Amino acid sequence: MRVLVVAESFLPQVNGVTNSVRRVLDHLSAKGHEAVLLAPTGPAKYAGFRVHVVRGARLPFYRDFRIGLETRRRLRRVIREFEPDVVHIASPATLGYQAARVAGELDVPTVAIYQTDLVGFAERYDLPGGVRTMAALTRRIHLQVDRTLAPSTASLRQLELMGIPGLARWPRGVDLQQFGPFRRSEELRKRLAPNGEALVGYIGRLAPEKELELLAHLREVDGVRLVLVGGGPEEKRLRKLLPEAAFLGVLHGDELGAAYASLDVFVHTGRHETYCQAAQEALASGVPVVAPKAGGPIDVVAPGAGFLYPPGDAEAMVNLVRRLVTDRPLREQTAATAHRSVRDRSWSAVNDLLIRHYREVIAERATRSLPDCGPLSKEAS
Repeated sequence: MRVLVVAESFLPQVNGVTNSVRRVLDHLSAKGHEAVLLAPTGPAKYAGFRVHVVRGARLPFYRDFRIGLETRRRLRRVIREFEPDVVHIASPATLGYQAARVAGELDVPTVAIYQTDLVGFAERYDLPGGVRTMAALTRRIHLQVDRTLAPSTASLRQLELMGIPGLARWPRGVDLQQFGPFRRSEELRKRLAPNGEALVGYIGRLAPEKELELLAHLREVDGVRLVLVGGGPEEKRLRKLLPEAAFLGVLHGDELGAAYASLDVFVHTGRHETYCQAAQEALASGVPVVAPKAGGPIDVVAPGAGFLYPPGDAEAMVNLVRRLVTDRPLREQTAATAHRSVRDRSWSAVNDLLIRHYREVIAERATRSLPDCGPLSKEAS
């Protein structure tokens, strides 16, 4: 197949959208398909595929992040030149909206990946009129595409309530070579916890929608060293709020795997996660997860692999972390369950499912395009 991938975010940005787009492109390359990527940032090529860097602008409240602002005229030219069989729109917003419109005009099948809760994003950043605007944009985008793939049952329900048709669930995979208990580093643990403290950590973007101020309440748990991995607009404020915490910055590859596996407990605080890939990587690393009972974690954190607490409830979060820190047999049992719970979630299996979705929307569009000749006469039959 020829697949045009349109992404609102790509390298050098490191986030869930970028990571899943990279996995998709890697899989398409490995399976012998052809692809082109359109994104606001990126290298000239990725996985052997050309990258079109489109026009963009920085968000005033999040300077590290660019959004795509390409014109439909230029998007139309790219689509006509590449002649894709399907357009894959990753976490559509401004660029995705334009791409969906152009694909529709040119009768090209489209698959949209719902990965960013724009409504929740607007709520957290308190944008004037933002919630209403983002809800309208979300609905407008997804009403134009042939199929919307959401990562969790919570996301599916959210989109169903908006009246969006053509929904299916497509989860995220996890790299079981990069993330596993075998990555645990005693050297890193001794450096971070020289007095034998339990390492409780968060790994992900340091941004307002993650509600990371809740981590300050973990001071109530004795014998804990807090660890944060990642970067973002909240880093400066969080360093002041959590002076006792270890900030390791943005990590990749083996270093990231070691950071996960060296934790005793992984904590997530944001309630607007459509999937929560960080929680899944912690589970793969054999680390118990404590996360809000909202959005993606409801599906990601299997029974016995961790604990879920009411969103925003700092007391409940603290009590669950304390229970895991102080009860070593429980922590070890939960860690073993965590690792087992994700053994069948490889990226290869997940992306094979994605390709099946591509083929289905291509076939459905072809069927709709067939001329309607009306019922056959008795003679013709």
